[in-house]
Amino acid sequence: MTDLTVAGSSKVSYWGTNTSDMQSSVAVADGAITGTLKYLTSGSLVDVWGAGNFIALAFSNFSSGLTYDDVQVGLVPTMGAGMQTLDSDCDGVFKITDKNQKLKVVQKGADGQRVQFFDLTGLTLETEA
Repeated sequence: MTDLTVAGSSKVSYWGTNTSDMQSSVAVADGAITGTLKYLTSGSLVDVWGAGNFIALAFSNFSSGLTYDDVQVGLVPTMGAGMQTLDSDCDGVFKITDKNQKLKVVQKGADGQRVQFFDLTGLTLETEA
């Protein structure tokens, strides 16, 4: 299996929150995610998950024969949601509570599974003003 591609999302909004209000300069390279996550205090994401820092990511280039249904994503250690199967839009929003967490991506196919981890320590987490 090949590595899945992870990138900062280019989608305009999630749950009514503009991506540009959530993050800036998000980049993924060499197993590390960098950029700035703004501190959200209102909106649908906050209504569900509470105030904090959120990141929107896009997932693509699945291993041959696999689809979004074969991919689970989540943060480890988890702070509540655990691993989730990707939706058909192949995007995900995650609340980052600790830069020492890692983003975990698991592709599962007939020939086994491929696990990738992405370091979050390069993120800048803005705090409440």
